[in-house]
Amino acid sequence: MILTKQYRCIHSASCHCTKGHLTEEVLFLLFHHLNWNPKLIATLSCVCKWFDDFAKRVLWKEFCRTRAPKMMLDLQSSGSHSVDGNWRALGKLLIYCSGWKKGGLFNTNHVPGHFVDQTRFSRTSGKSFLLPQCRTDVLYVSDPCEHLDQGEEGDVGFFRGFFKSFATSKVRKMLINKGAKLHPTELCPYCKAKLWSMLQAKMIPQSASCRLGSYEDRVEYFVCLNGHMVGICTLLPLSDSEEASELQ
Repeated sequence: MILTKQYRCIHSASCHCTKGHLTEEVLFLLFHHLNWNPKLIATLSCVCKWFDDFAKRVLWKEFCRTRAPKMMLDLQSSGSHSVDGNWRALGKLLIYCSGWKKGGLFNTNHVPGHFVDQTRFSRTSGKSFLLPQCRTDVLYVSDPCEHLDQGEEGDVGFFRGFFKSFATSKVRKMLINKGAKLHPTELCPYCKAKLWSMLQAKMIPQSASCRLGSYEDRVEYFVCLNGHMVGICTLLPLSDSEEASELQ
């Protein structure tokens, strides 16, 4: 892999890197040895703009390829070497449940965001979140991250996902044709782009609640201009028989 050599931070005279720093080749090998540790990548990004740029271009891309190799091959199968939004946003989406603040997108209590050790994203599950006429689109959706006993809300599940080639998707075209309004204040927690409400656009199929195991009228999700999806649902309680089968 050929990387452009840069030895000196040129973004800011006050940067601590004014005397030069490690080359991109050395940093690449170092983080390869660290297995593209996302927390260390995030820490490096805070050092200066040069490190932040390198992390966006290279380190987050390698993290995504290592964390979800089959998905990344699919996302780039059209010949593109980039993803919608950026690699850092996608890397964060893979490992971080955004939760939500009170009074934000969702009418729910404050639920703090947190890292998740493992999350399963499914292209097959993604079909359940698309109207029949949009099911040629490719959407990967996570299993819901369960936050139990949220007061009057009951058991809440947060889920997230991303589209392949969202700019040319049928979902985006339908949102535009419907004249769907972007949310006036809230932004995508992963890339800070503006959001469409799929509930307001009346584009949430019944199959979404079936896939999530939630109440039909308690599913809501948003899609941003870069094709990232964030959603919430109220999970159905397990019956006594279901709980027993889970324990066996």
